[in-house]
Amino acid sequence: MTAPATTRVPVKTAGQGMTFSNISMHFPDGTHAVDDVSFSIGPGEFVSVVGPSGCGKSTLLKMASGLLPATGGELTVDRGHLGYVFQDATLLPWRTVEENVELLGELEGVSKKERKEAAKQAIELVGLNGFEDKYPKSLSGGMKMRASLARVLTLKPGTFLFDEPFGALDEISRERLNDEVLDLFAKQQFAGLFITHSIQEAVYLSTRVLVMSARPGRIIGDYPIPFDYPRKPELRFAPEFAELCGRVSESLREAHA
Repeated sequence: MTAPATTRVPVKTAGQGMTFSNISMHFPDGTHAVDDVSFSIGPGEFVSVVGPSGCGKSTLLKMASGLLPATGGELTVDRGHLGYVFQDATLLPWRTVEENVELLGELEGVSKKERKEAAKQAIELVGLNGFEDKYPKSLSGGMKMRASLARVLTLKPGTFLFDEPFGALDEISRERLNDEVLDLFAKQQFAGLFITHSIQEAVYLSTRVLVMSARPGRIIGDYPIPFDYPRKPELRFAPEFAELCGRVSESLREAHA
C-alpha cells in the first residue's frame, strides 16, 4: 500500500553525520521516489551517490535538510549543524563576495564583528582572497561556487550536503574545485553527502560510493574507496582508479536497466 504523503517519520538529533534507516518517499501525486534506503555517514566520511536521473538522489538531501519530510523509515541528523551547497551558487547579485559570505551569519543573528571574522576565514579557505569586494557578475562560475562554499563554511557545519554543485562547470574548473573540497575535507573532517552524475568525481572525492537504482531509488551498489588522503590529481590516471570507476559504471548501467 502506498504511504500517504502527509506521514511524518521520526527525525532524531545526532552529532556530526546522519543515518537513513529504511527511508521512503511518496509524493502527493503518487510518485514513489525513494524506497527502503538505509546507510550512515559518520565524522570523517565522505559518501557520494550516483544513479539515473530522477532516481531520488537530490530527494535524499532534501529529506536530510528538512526541506522534504520522508514518508517512511527513520532519519537521524543534527540540522542545527548542517551545511547545504546547491547546484547553483545562489549568490545575491547586489551583494559583494564578502557580503554574500556573511549572509547566513546575518540571518542567524551573529554579531557584525563575528560574522566578518568568520567570512574572512572562509574566504581564505576557498582561495578567494582579493575578491572580497567583487560582485557576482564579475566572477567566473568556479569562483561563484567557491563563494557559495565559503558562505556555508561560516556556519562551521559538522555535516555537509552537496547537490551536484559542480555539474555546470567546465572540466578543468570542476577538477580544481574537487581538489578544493578535498582540502576542506582534510582540514574540517566533516561528514559529507555528495550527489553527482560523474563516476570519476564520486570515486576521486569519496571514502565510499553508493549507486541508486531507477525510480523508486534503492541502494543497489556500495563501493568503499581504498585510496588514502590526501589525494593527488594524478590519481585519476592510475589503473586501479580506472578499474574501480569501471566497477561503479557497470553497477550504474544495471541501475539504468
